[in-house]
Amino acid sequence: MSRVLQTEGGAISVEALHMTMRFGDFTALDDVSINIPAGSFHALLGENGAGKSTLVKCIMGFYHATSGELLVAGHEAFMSDPKVAQSLGLGMVYQHFTLVPSLTAAENLVISRTDTPAVIDWRKERDALDAFMATMPFVVPLDQPVSRLAAGEKQKLEIIKQLYLGNRFLILDEPTSVLTPAEADEVLGHVRALTTAGKITVLMITHKFREVTAFADDVSILRRGRYVGGGSVADLNVAQMSSAMMGEAPVASKRIRETTEKQPLLTLHGVKAQDRTGLKNIEIDSVTLHSGEILGIAGISGNGQMELMEVLTGQRRRDSGEITVNGTPYGATRAEARTHQIRYLPEEPLRNACAPRMSVAENLAFRMFDTGRDGRPSFWKDGRAIARNAAELIGAFQVKTSSPAARIAALSGGNVQRAVLGRELTGDVRALIISNPCFGLDFAAVSAIRDRLIEARNRGTAILLISEDLDEIMELSDRILVMSEGRIAFETPIATADVAEIGRHMAGHS
Repeated sequence: MSRVLQTEGGAISVEALHMTMRFGDFTALDDVSINIPAGSFHALLGENGAGKSTLVKCIMGFYHATSGELLVAGHEAFMSDPKVAQSLGLGMVYQHFTLVPSLTAAENLVISRTDTPAVIDWRKERDALDAFMATMPFVVPLDQPVSRLAAGEKQKLEIIKQLYLGNRFLILDEPTSVLTPAEADEVLGHVRALTTAGKITVLMITHKFREVTAFADDVSILRRGRYVGGGSVADLNVAQMSSAMMGEAPVASKRIRETTEKQPLLTLHGVKAQDRTGLKNIEIDSVTLHSGEILGIAGISGNGQMELMEVLTGQRRRDSGEITVNGTPYGATRAEARTHQIRYLPEEPLRNACAPRMSVAENLAFRMFDTGRDGRPSFWKDGRAIARNAAELIGAFQVKTSSPAARIAALSGGNVQRAVLGRELTGDVRALIISNPCFGLDFAAVSAIRDRLIEARNRGTAILLISEDLDEIMELSDRILVMSEGRIAFETPIATADVAEIGRHMAGHS
């Protein structure tokens, strides 16, 4: 029998009491209590490693708390596994989509149920789905394959799936990380309306203060595994929330931009390459990067930015077109990159720019291990030079590590990012090509990395910044290009940049 899984009643409350989670001698969560009333929109803030993910995993049954209690709708609940959480009406929308791309939206919804029959009567299922969708504030094309949906539509579908399953308490993990500002406001606006109507309760993990102040009723702030503050958003300002999260209000960087002489350095002309699916192309008609500028490439994930980065780093073959550096053809070989003093900071540097099992010192030496003091090629590894290089970069870029000999994989994401940035900015650097340099990092790491980028720009380094974080693009760029459907769709200098206009081009609307 076709049916939509909906539990009776409206939003439910969740309360964690004195929640503690230990992993051996390490305490990830230390006596944390947090109350999320029914029908509220609650934000959870904290640096990386603050305990947010641990708390959420305890609530959802992925972890069994060492001590503490969990109340669901006022009743004690023991979350032995995620199925128990599901049975009590708790659901989670993850940062990365969990949909099956080749299936339609309707098929994704139906197969998410535990009672899906072996033989599906699609006429009955569609009647039930249409009736369910009529109650939803979201509009999603049910007959389209998920692979054809825009990021905003996929995020809506993830939320719809949880409501379809009857969940009345939703955890949203960085729900707007791949959305345009307009899409983010639309999605969170609808979610907010559902909480106001008393249909659901929401706990949202976010790094964006704007989302907290615009949509949340209350906020809880964690630091180093402890609850350090929170309350009604109406009674708090950004400085207070930041101070609680960081232990002290972070020093705001003035990021003074010095005027430098700008000369064309790297150009792309008629560049064409296959995208990751092999079904479409990215086509870059003309782009020029100048010395002493940060050129921001904005766009929603999946619009060719990753492929552009891979072309520029020599990891993806060009089908046609030309890349030049100072008028010389450039193929992104290691020798060419060294000759032209071009460096890279790819997305996910631990996977794409490091040897995880090698030490911090060895990873920091990738640019110098095979050259001698005179700059000529060397066939012998100089251990003392590698140690000196590591000590200098660890100190200069504030890389937190137990030892230069520790595996780089043991470092936090922010410290891996600092280490790789330190390596790539060491010496004479004429151009730096970077992708999502601050994705998933805490506020302190973000501020430090952005300071370094502005310093490099002021020294005359040309920086090509590919980022899905529009706030980051707006903060750092001198000039902005928007990528949509594998092409440059829009260009604007930062002085006249309009967020709404950029967002429209990101979404494919001119």
